[in-house]
Amino acid sequence: MASISSSSFLFSTDLFQSRSLKPTSLSWSSSFPNINISTNSITNPSLPSLNKCLVVQAAWTRRSRSEAAKRPSRKSWKQKTDMYMRPFLLNVFFSKRFIHAKVMHRPTSKVISVATTNSKDLRNTLPSLTDHNACRVIGKLIAERSMEADVFAMSYEPRKDERIEGKLGIVLDTIKENGIIFV
Repeated sequence: MASISSSSFLFSTDLFQSRSLKPTSLSWSSSFPNINISTNSITNPSLPSLNKCLVVQAAWTRRSRSEAAKRPSRKSWKQKTDMYMRPFLLNVFFSKRFIHAKVMHRPTSKVISVATTNSKDLRNTLPSLTDHNACRVIGKLIAERSMEADVFAMSYEPRKDERIEGKLGIVLDTIKENGIIFV
């Protein structure tokens, strides 16, 4: 490799001379005449500092076991089948002014029956829209309207840190007393 100049800047005549000369070897380093590469540093494993810059890392890596174990999109068997085993879900909401209850069909998200103290007939007849008597009326209406829609069993899933007592307990007990089975 006599045509390679020792300076970092190469003149154009040196470039043409190096291309016109035939390479003495067929190694990959002979295909780069402008770069000063010695073949001894590649074949000699005793120089680890030179080999570090020549290593090409892969573009992808395998997921670690902890990352592979964390699959938030994967549902359990119970999560997949629960909506078909218990298709009708009761939802009860208590605001400061009203009580709302509805029964939904979980696989299709259709509302089967609705009862609220904000409706015209209950708003004008009930003395209080949030007391225990209003809870009993809502429970009775939900049970009647669900039975008209041929729903005789439903489930209720309490929210986190929610206890089945007080007004919620009254609504659920009234629904049970009127012939609905809780699964």
